[in-house]
Formats: sequence, structure tokens, C-alpha cells
Amino acid sequence: MAYIYQRGNIFWYRVRIEGNEYRGSTKTNNKKLAQQIANTIEADLVRKKFSMPVKNNYIFLTAWEQYKRSLTNINRTIKNKEFAANHFLPVFKDKNISEITQSDIKEYQIKRRLEVLSLPKNQLKKESEINFRWINLEISTLHHFFNFCIEKELIEKNPAAGVKKLNELSRLKTLSDSDIEKLIAGATNKLTRDLITFLIYTGCRKGEALNLKWDDVDLQNDVIAIKGTKTKYDRYIPISKPLKELLSHINKIQDCLYVFNKNGAKLGDFKKSFHTACKNAGFKDMHIHDLRHVFASKMVMDGTSLYITGSLLGHRTTQMTKRYAHLKPETLKKAVNDVWSKDDKKD
Repeated sequence: MAYIYQRGNIFWYRVRIEGNEYRGSTKTNNKKLAQQIANTIEADLVRKKFSMPVKNNYIFLTAWEQYKRSLTNINRTIKNKEFAANHFLPVFKDKNISEITQSDIKEYQIKRRLEVLSLPKNQLKKESEINFRWINLEISTLHHFFNFCIEKELIEKNPAAGVKKLNELSRLKTLSDSDIEKLIAGATNKLTRDLITFLIYTGCRKGEALNLKWDDVDLQNDVIAIKGTKTKYDRYIPISKPLKELLSHINKIQDCLYVFNKNGAKLGDFKKSFHTACKNAGFKDMHIHDLRHVFASKMVMDGTSLYITGSLLGHRTTQMTKRYAHLKPETLKKAVNDVWSKDDKKD
């Protein structure tokens, strides 16, 4: 068995093969995982030494730790993947990744589906009324993980490929003008009112609003620069008249870079005050992210194209914006009638 030893918080391996010694870092502080990594390296070295085909005997947990170290996305994405892993790691962690099949993934999906169906809150619901979003996230995370393993030449096929998604309930919230007024009026302080109004007027994500700096707000040319966040791309949002009025009435605090701040300090979140506003307005099951959908819904229902709406939202693909297509049946109907009515005019 390969020997492991500790340097600081990290375990290192030492392997001897016919008088040659190989050392290296396992890049983990987990002793059990470090031993698995060391054993894998030893087996690969032995096979290479004697010109034997290298067997892909990577344990899932070993490869998963490598995958996690490769992640460079924003915190929320990493946290979602780690949350998803809490469910599938107990099932797959000790398995050889090359031996995991599509049937194993489907069996896992079925097991998780039954777990969600048996939750007390879901027992009186039809399956069509149940949201399986988190299970889909777990399968999506596995799919991305196995693609990483393919890139690292640990496996040849992705066992999560072709596994169909389960039902996800749409959260495309829409609010009438009077409902929007109720929600804003429900806020108990100016900062929360300003944030709610800003998100509805811009369609920004919560993080984009909280990270917005005055340097990115150009009131002279009426444009806001949203620096690359979730999508890593910059985008620009025109400042409408009501939005300009809102921004003009926000006091700039000396030495504070951020538009939305609390006594000059960057605001970390406003979830609690937002829920208070929802409660006061009489709205249940409202999330801050729903304000982004309110913006998109207002744009689409007013006749704005899906392409422009998607650009304002910062969507990298049209697939995300297509969710709002059902909100503009009259616009679609008009487009069809305009095309085919040309033939009538010719006659």
C-alpha cells in the first residue's frame, strides 16, 4: 500500500517501485481520501512501469475532490453544487467512476423522486404540482462532473447523458401595477423600497444590485453598466425616467462606492426586510428573484421582443427567455396576421 504523510494540513504520498521513489501532494486534508488517491497513483505507476494498460480505477470521491478544486464560478453556483452533492455523495462516493452506468443514475433519480413525493408537504398533491428542481440540479451537477472526468481522460462516456429532467414548476411571477405599488409600500424603510423598485425597473439579479457602484451609473448618458457576474459578461441597461428619478434621490455617502449601502457599509442582503414588505402587502411565496421575472413579464407583455428582453436580462442563450413567450400571445398573433394578410392585399 502506498504510504501517506502529512505536511501542514495536506497529506502527501510516497510510492516505491523497484527502487524508484515517487512523491507528491494528494491536495487534500482528508486522510481516508488521501490514502485512496495514493493507492490509485501507485496502481497507475505499476501498470505504466510494466507496460500494462492503465485501468481507470478512480473512486468517485477522489475525482469529485478534483472537480471541486476546478470550479471557478461565483459562490452561489458552488454552494448549489455542494448542496446537490450532499444527496448523491453517500450513494456514489466509494464507487469506481468507470463502473457507474446510466442505469445507476436513473435509479438514483427514481429514488430521489420517491423521497420528494413522500415529503409531508407533497403527500396531498398531484405529481404535476410538485417541483423536482433540486433533483434536476443534482443530475445536472453529475452530468457536469462526468464531463470533467472525460476531459481528464478518467472515463470515456458520461453516464448522466440522456437522463431526462423531471417536472419543474415555473416561478414566472407577474404583478399588476397596483400589486407593485402594494409591494413597494409594504417596505418599512427607504433602502428596501429603493432596492425593490430598482430590481423591478432593471431586471437585475440581487447580487448585481448589491454590488452596483456609483462609477457604473452614468446619469448623464442614462445607462447602467452591469459588470460581469453570473455570466462573466458585461451588459448595459438604459435608465428610464422613473429609474433616473429613483437614482437621483439616493444620497451618495462620502467614501462609499456602493449605490445601495447601510450607513456607508456595503449591504450584504435584504431578504428579511423584503419578506416583511411581502407580508405587509399580503403576498405569499414571493422571492427576491421573482422581481426579475416581474421586469421580464412587463417588458414582454408590453410588446418588447424576446431578444431585447433577453439582452436586458443578460441571458446568454435564447432558451432562458423563451419561458416568457406565452405572455405575448397577442403579439405573436399580430405577427402571423401581418405576414399572411399581405396575400389578401395582393388579391
